[in-house]
Amino acid sequence: MQDLPGSGSVITVPNISLPPGWSKSSTAVHFWAQPGYPYSRLDCFWVDPDLRLASGVTPHASGFGNGPAVLNGNVWFSWHTDHWNAGRDDFNTWMASIRERLNKAM
Repeated sequence: MQDLPGSGSVITVPNISLPPGWSKSSTAVHFWAQPGYPYSRLDCFWVDPDLRLASGVTPHASGFGNGPAVLNGNVWFSWHTDHWNAGRDDFNTWMASIRERLNKAM
């Protein structure tokens, strides 16, 4: 975890296994817990800068930029949940959601 004074924290989970369809077999996943977490829901995530689909193209709803400067250069995924409940959800439920997205190489 990397604290960003006044801006929350960036959490990094290394070596997340990827299914076939990606250019790599694993990636680090980064997400930003903004001030107010868990009442402010987690939103979006970032992966290694060189992660692409096996075909070489950038994944659907992804790009570069967005988020804290410490994540610049990483691939950003526009990924959101409408079901966030601060009394129930946490980093584990967010990671499960991210894994759901990464299991669909598109």
